[in-house]
Amino acid sequence: MNSQNITANNESQFQRSMQLRHLIMLSLGGVIGSGLFFGTGHIIANVGAFGTVLAYLIGAFMVYLIMLSLGELSVAHPDPGSFHLYASKYISPASGYAVAWLYWLNWTVTLGTAFTAVGFAMQYWFPQVPVWSWCLIFGTIIFLLNVVDTRFFAESEFFLSIIKVVTIQVFIVLGACAFFDVIPFGESGSPGLTHLVGEGGLLPNGITPLLFTMVTVCFAYSGTELIGVAAGETNNPEKVIPMAVRASLLRLVVFFVGTVLIVATLLPSEAATVSKSPFITVFEQMGIPYAADIFNFVIITAILSSANTGLFASGRMVWSLGHDGMMPAGLAKLNKRGVPVNALAFSMLGGLLALASSVMAADTVFVILTSIVGFSTVAVWLSICVAHYRFRKQFIASGHSLSELKYKSPWFPWVPIVGGAMCVIVMVGMGIDPAQRIALYCGVPFTVLCYVIYHLTQKVKKGNLSQKSQGNQTRAIAG
Repeated sequence: MNSQNITANNESQFQRSMQLRHLIMLSLGGVIGSGLFFGTGHIIANVGAFGTVLAYLIGAFMVYLIMLSLGELSVAHPDPGSFHLYASKYISPASGYAVAWLYWLNWTVTLGTAFTAVGFAMQYWFPQVPVWSWCLIFGTIIFLLNVVDTRFFAESEFFLSIIKVVTIQVFIVLGACAFFDVIPFGESGSPGLTHLVGEGGLLPNGITPLLFTMVTVCFAYSGTELIGVAAGETNNPEKVIPMAVRASLLRLVVFFVGTVLIVATLLPSEAATVSKSPFITVFEQMGIPYAADIFNFVIITAILSSANTGLFASGRMVWSLGHDGMMPAGLAKLNKRGVPVNALAFSMLGGLLALASSVMAADTVFVILTSIVGFSTVAVWLSICVAHYRFRKQFIASGHSLSELKYKSPWFPWVPIVGGAMCVIVMVGMGIDPAQRIALYCGVPFTVLCYVIYHLTQKVKKGNLSQKSQGNQTRAIAG
């Protein structure tokens, strides 16, 4: 399926208006959000400073493997809503259907976590205003940013991402200065390596909690795969996608590991919480005038950027399902500017999950939603690894040469095998940890339901086609 030929409704088609800078910032925009700014506190509280840095390093390696597999698939098949197409073609049609819905679940629930996190951040300034009211306000803003046109979305996302990328760089520099006592930190100065080593050693609670926190790390890294979703709206994907993969990975490792290292060394584990970003706490301890307020503003823009890309991704996935006849055809309509407005509106339903914070403990809602998104992310990443493995095998078996691939992943088959194995290990960790099992309780039945619905709808379609064929034969005989 080529996006240039897509217009089942004869209204419009997707615009190939994204450039390299848009693609890089789209990937960063999807990643640098509530997972990094709020989820890091949850990880530090559970595994300590060293364990947090180690967890993010492991996650970075895992993402690197996934992106290598995705790069090869995206260049070979630069189509909108690419993930479920890979799974459909190289695993099974039912798997493709399940992957599409899982990825939709991933990002539509991420909208809920993002809006909830924005509510937390706004309460820093307006503690009396309930979280749910901010969810409604910023949800409306994000929807409007997406429905204008793709170019407007890409430009808005580019500038939102620039703000947080520059700020993270400033944070790393200031944090390093605080660590080396170049600038004052707290009442007693820099803790040095005290928090990193910890009183109980590098891993005070053992290695098992490290496994449990990997789902939160995966949630924080979710969004790197947006390069594949945007491939169908990218100009010159054969050249741009490989460059974006390399550039995004380098920046992710620097930004994530660098910022987490600063936070983990300066902040004691008992001061880390979900309801308040550890980054704000670090800035408060630095004593820089208005630094915490400025960074709180940056956190809000960063999370809104993540929500912006989340709505983009989930909307494209719904559009792809509608285009392939797996959802009502109305969801596959594009307006004159090539925007799937109906699919975007449908995907905004996930943002309503954030409103649960008005009747439940907001921090509890955040952790639950994070777990569900973590499961969906890992399941989609696993499908990418399996699809890449089978794609390369089928490509060679059909008589093609590796030289025909315009981008090929190195170290095959170890890249998809090791990447897939790490995904499975993370899922095992979810099952062992009682606090994370909610992800499996929701995710596994949801996945099974997708398979069941797919096979049922296929039977209905075959039955309808059979009846239509018989009706045509009857009319032909009667005629």
